[in-house]
Amino acid sequence: MKRRPAAYGSTPSIVLDDPALQFLQGIWRLENALERVSKRMEDTLGISGPQRFALRLIGELPGVGARELASALHLHPSTVTGVVQRLEARGLITRISHATDGRRLHLHLTPAGKRILRPTIHGTVEHAARATIRSHSTAKMRAAVAVLDRFSNELLNE
Repeated sequence: MKRRPAAYGSTPSIVLDDPALQFLQGIWRLENALERVSKRMEDTLGISGPQRFALRLIGELPGVGARELASALHLHPSTVTGVVQRLEARGLITRISHATDGRRLHLHLTPAGKRILRPTIHGTVEHAARATIRSHSTAKMRAAVAVLDRFSNELLNE
């Protein structure tokens, strides 16, 4: 283990020898960065990172149901209910009842929801993800996604 000075949120000041601990250190740094950028997005855009991701999915899948949205976001349905309520209260989505099953809803973007999804907005989690992806090969990105999926599965199966 080596120590070097570092600012909060920058490259870690302690360099670990254990690959598992290095991996966890990177995951925790990523989680912290996601939280910080999401908070900044809320302050500047009025929408958090998870809310923007939910909007993006609704835009990609017009008419998606809340249950399918929860599955795609890997969130509990009750969490998604809160996200959907906040997006609807802000006028970014509409909920349309299913023709034959009043308990099911179809989610759609409003014009305001479409405007907030401009893909070039700097300072969003999505913008950082796109910049990262552009700087790596498709094979490297697929490998990264595979590692993250495997880690998620290991955590959920413990």
